[in-house]
Amino acid sequence: MAGRNSPWGSGGKDDGRKSGDDEGAGADGPAGKSDDAGKGDDGGKGPRNPWLPSGETPPRRSASIEDIFRNREQRRSGGSGGSGGGFPRIPRRPDGKSWLPLGIGLAVAAALLLSSVHVLGPKDQGIVTIFGKYSRPVDSGVSLTLPWPIEQVDVEDVRSFRVDMIPENDTEKLMLTSDKNLVDLSYLVRWNIKNLKNYKFRLVDPEETVREVAEAAMRASIAQISLNDAISGAGRAQMEEDVRDRMQHVLDAYKSGVAVQGVEIKKADPPAKTRSAFEQVTVAQQEAERDRSEARAWAQQLLARAQGDATAFNKVYEQYKLAPEVTKRRMYYETMERVLRDNDTVVAGAPGVTSYLPLPEMKRRKADDAPPDAAATGTGGQ
Repeated sequence: MAGRNSPWGSGGKDDGRKSGDDEGAGADGPAGKSDDAGKGDDGGKGPRNPWLPSGETPPRRSASIEDIFRNREQRRSGGSGGSGGGFPRIPRRPDGKSWLPLGIGLAVAAALLLSSVHVLGPKDQGIVTIFGKYSRPVDSGVSLTLPWPIEQVDVEDVRSFRVDMIPENDTEKLMLTSDKNLVDLSYLVRWNIKNLKNYKFRLVDPEETVREVAEAAMRASIAQISLNDAISGAGRAQMEEDVRDRMQHVLDAYKSGVAVQGVEIKKADPPAKTRSAFEQVTVAQQEAERDRSEARAWAQQLLARAQGDATAFNKVYEQYKLAPEVTKRRMYYETMERVLRDNDTVVAGAPGVTSYLPLPEMKRRKADDAPPDAAATGTGGQ
């Protein structure tokens, strides 16, 4: 075992000394012993490295300041062979240059190409501007322009109706009527774009302009009618048409490129603070109208009755002119019969006539004295 060499070299100072002693024992003199003992198996270079071809460990030296900074830069950039953090190194082209400039160039080219192709829907229309200045319109379909930022396309829906509710969120909008009263109005406006160039370049805020013009036109129209007409809805259709015409006239004067399609009043109520008083007034007006209707009905009935009596009198008068005495006597008898029909007792002061006539008793006696057959015949005849 002492004669073999370990692949790891000498295990330490004792092994080297022992090996030197053994070799020195076979030598001729003390000089050989001293030389072999000083070197050992590995010649005093330390343990052998079995992973190196020569089996020898390269000499060690202290790191210089350049090596320290080079290792630090490699760790920051995630150099090859390092196990630390950092982004992986971008692969390079065969000529050693980076792919990054080429990728950036392709991305810019794709962006420019996409900004040059525009697809518009069937309801859309676009405006092409060159550095912000109007150039030309584009219609629905596919169109090509110069890439951004040379030319830009602003697309708007010009065929659909836009609806603005005034006011928003059910807030109170008070307007003055012709009789100096306030009314709370809520209405909507329908409009669309008829000239996209004017719509984009004539007004700073077209939508807000439409709302302000609608409010001004509504105030001008409501100032010409009374509060009762505004609440009851009398002439509301005409007022909506007036508001639309006023709006269109003002917007055409502004060259706004807007076409007003219609105005619809959704609510016309008294102010919230006076609503209860208005309701009481409304109830009183309804009751007064009911009483007037009943009075007109009674008057019509009375008039019809009077006309009927007048017609009957005219007929009697015609008969009176033909035979005055007979007519007067007949009228007298009929009047007396009508007056005395429901009286139980009659007192007469004429000579030769019984002054007291118990008419109910006389009728009862007459009914009792009548034979049954006569009574039945009289009843059947009645």
